[in-house]
Amino acid sequence: MSFDHLDSKPLAAGNSQATGADEYEQYEKLTIAGMRCAACVQLIAFRVNQLPGVFAFEINSATHTANLRWDTQKISLPKIITAIVDLGYAAFPAHQSLDEYERKEKKMALWRLFIAAFAMMQVMMYAFPAYLVPVPQVDGDLTPDLDRLLKLASLLITIPVICFSSLPFFRSALRDIRNRHIGMDVPVSLGILLTFFASIWATFKGGAVYYDSAIMFVCLLLAARFIEAQVQAKTTAALRVLTRLTPMLANRMLAYPDSRLSESVEVQHLQVGDFLLVAAGEQIPADGSVVVGESECDEALMTGESHPVPKQVGSAVIAGAINLNGVLVMQAEQVGSNTQLSSLVGMMERAATEKPPLVLLADQHASTFLIVIMSVALLAGLVWWQIDAGRALWIAVSIIVVTCPCALSLATPGVMSAAIGEMAKQGVLVAKGAAIERLAAVTHFVLDKTGTLTYGRLRLIESILLPRDADDFSAAKADSVSLALAAGSMHPVSKAIADALTAKLTGNSTLAGLDQIKEVAGAGIEASLNGKIVRLGRLEFVQQLHGKSCAIPSHLTGKTLTALGDQDGWISLFALEDVLREDAIFALQQLQKQGMQILLLSGDRNDVVKNIAYQCGIADYQGELSPGDKYDAVKRLQLSGAVVAMVGDGMNDGPVLALADVSIAMGQGAPIAQTRSDLLLMSNRLAALPAVLANARMALKLIRQNLGWAIVYNVIAIPAAVLGLLEPWHAALGMSLSSLLVVLNGLRLLLANPDVNSCSEIN
Repeated sequence: MSFDHLDSKPLAAGNSQATGADEYEQYEKLTIAGMRCAACVQLIAFRVNQLPGVFAFEINSATHTANLRWDTQKISLPKIITAIVDLGYAAFPAHQSLDEYERKEKKMALWRLFIAAFAMMQVMMYAFPAYLVPVPQVDGDLTPDLDRLLKLASLLITIPVICFSSLPFFRSALRDIRNRHIGMDVPVSLGILLTFFASIWATFKGGAVYYDSAIMFVCLLLAARFIEAQVQAKTTAALRVLTRLTPMLANRMLAYPDSRLSESVEVQHLQVGDFLLVAAGEQIPADGSVVVGESECDEALMTGESHPVPKQVGSAVIAGAINLNGVLVMQAEQVGSNTQLSSLVGMMERAATEKPPLVLLADQHASTFLIVIMSVALLAGLVWWQIDAGRALWIAVSIIVVTCPCALSLATPGVMSAAIGEMAKQGVLVAKGAAIERLAAVTHFVLDKTGTLTYGRLRLIESILLPRDADDFSAAKADSVSLALAAGSMHPVSKAIADALTAKLTGNSTLAGLDQIKEVAGAGIEASLNGKIVRLGRLEFVQQLHGKSCAIPSHLTGKTLTALGDQDGWISLFALEDVLREDAIFALQQLQKQGMQILLLSGDRNDVVKNIAYQCGIADYQGELSPGDKYDAVKRLQLSGAVVAMVGDGMNDGPVLALADVSIAMGQGAPIAQTRSDLLLMSNRLAALPAVLANARMALKLIRQNLGWAIVYNVIAIPAAVLGLLEPWHAALGMSLSSLLVVLNGLRLLLANPDVNSCSEIN
């Protein structure tokens, strides 16, 4: 394989992970082909991490990709790829298409399978008389000469299967042995070769031959692996689509706005602040905002939003979205690995590599299991040599073949990839794969109100300047102070106030003397105005400054209220209202049907929380809670034995999200909430939660079934083989069918279509 096409020069800044201390540290994503099991992943990772100059190398077994960081002064990218190729695998930079390589591999796999299947049909005709007349010398029509002729014919038919169809097993086994590593193909190859050469010996020296068993073993194993590859491609479709969604090229404008000329550049060469031209039908190359033009963008793969999203001047656009119509000029704000798409892809890939604790034990002891089985086969062969020397070798071969841990190695990856992919279709990104097992065991769903059950798009409906003893605040000054405090906050209440006051205030609204601004999670914002403390936030938070009560007008009952005040008293009162998400009631009803206990925890006033709880049918709710109160409430649930899933979106939800057994953050939520979450609800559709819960339960069920079947199979098959109850062809058939059963069982997750996946009832 030639690597002349690879550029060993340092990558652009967009792809570099350089810290400033080392400008030669570079990052690249690779695609690796040919991996079959966990042993392959361990071997490649161990070999590459031993190379001088490689800082980190992590493989995602679900998407067959790897993240690589290395020092370009010590080693080049082609040398790293060569090291992988020398192990017997194929490796390419991730931006290169694997379609041609995959087509060739699929065609070759089909040819190997065809030859093995054709040979199996032919050899069965020659083996059939021997099974009917096992002792031809005693009253049989099968004479010794005819018996020898059939054996020779079977040998000739078997040779192409051994020399061509079985080559992938032999190459993989040889590679593992050279690297002092025991992989799945070592016992497979050992079983095939022992059966073949022992049968050759019996052909010329006398005795039973098992050419048919060897061919059947190869044929069924090739068929199982071919089906496994197709299923794996299907289950990882969502992950691979997202991985390949990153645009490769961008049209960068040379001197905008003075010139409309543009040049085509690779996206890794883009820099923050570049002006980019995006024609209709092209992908958005970076995160940014629209400067000129109007259009609609398809963001379905990133956000789960099925309808085109209108874009105009000032609208945010995300990398990977497709510009459907109209020409846009945008300014890049996040490029390369810092885009939202790159973060989401990385999150999903990391999640796909994680495994529930249930299966970690099986993976950790896979190599030990192989060694134990080969030791058992050797010991059984020696014992049977004393009992019946003619059967000793075949019993040892049967033990090796029947216990190849294919089912164990296939039990988890396919199901996990399918589960993550199905959740992605619902607009839910899995940040931590281990959370799938915890989600399946959840008993309670705890939800925040603002931005979670409601849209979080609060609208300021009224502002009231409150009477006070000191006449030092006019309505304009109160609005200016409120705007200055709210402008820097991500909280939905603050954003609503800031948006309304920005539209209301005209001219120069700058405010002198305001400093030391800080946000208190779950309470509000505090600052110093000319040496006097002012606060904007919850009524209780503001009241702590002066201790005075506030008479709330009756017509504002049930509305979200925020106050501005200082040490002298109340200044102004803001009334806001929010809208319940249209799918909230449906989602909560479905969760309750699935046996979930629903709890609403909010920092809003009790009358507001009660109103929302009544609309949603939630019996257990609490209002006027601080972040610490929410934390304590969830802690009490956990101490009582509950397994809690928390759904939130704000900065004040960060602590309780970190505490919950499963944390789910809304896609439009605060960054701190998203970074502490196990799942990210990118679509912001609560109706996806019941479907995600059903998928998690189904995934864990299938993993347990697969592992259970693999264990039961081995518990039954090993003693049967040791006792001589299994012929080699029995072992070949059993091993292949057990692997096939595990793969097809995992496919059930893609075929399942629970009613909760449909949200048509809410439209």
